Amino acid sequence: MGRFSLPEQAPDGLDSPVTAAAMKYGARAQVAVFRLTGGRVGSKWRVGAGFRQPVPTLLLEHRGRKSGRLFTTPLLYLRSGEDVVIVASQGGLPKHPQWYFNLVAHPETRVHLKGRRDVSVTARVAGPEERAELWPRLVELYADFAKYQAWTEREIPVVVLSPARP
Repeated sequence: MGRFSLPEQAPDGLDSPVTAAAMKYGARAQVAVFRLTGGRVGSKWRVGAGFRQPVPTLLLEHRGRKSGRLFTTPLLYLRSGEDVVIVASQGGLPKHPQWYFNLVAHPETRVHLKGRRDVSVTARVAGPEERAELWPRLVELYADFAKYQAWTEREIPVVVLSPARP
């Protein structure tokens, strides 16, 4: 294991409330900095496999399926033609992230990219064949996705965000 590599086995305490709180507050800080700088800061992920090969980051807006509240979550992404592809990995935790369920309930949303705000998109979960095509590209983009998949029993969903059609 290299100095910046994640362990092969899921770390102890990965699914603890302390880890969840750290992820939540870290995400809030990244959203604030991204918004404040228009993405000049916060639009690249430089943790784990992203240390040597930074990964592009966007801000995903999603409406709570129960509360109706608007949330914003920073996520790594891959461009695939006109589409943007995101991964519901949640760092290899055993449950899908809340934003995933919110997008399934409310697929019409917006993303913010470096230099581009309020991009309207429609979300859909990649089917088995499309996921099989996209997953190797996602792991090439950010190798830790493979470790996250190994750490959890669930199949990590891949979500495709397509430009909204008027």
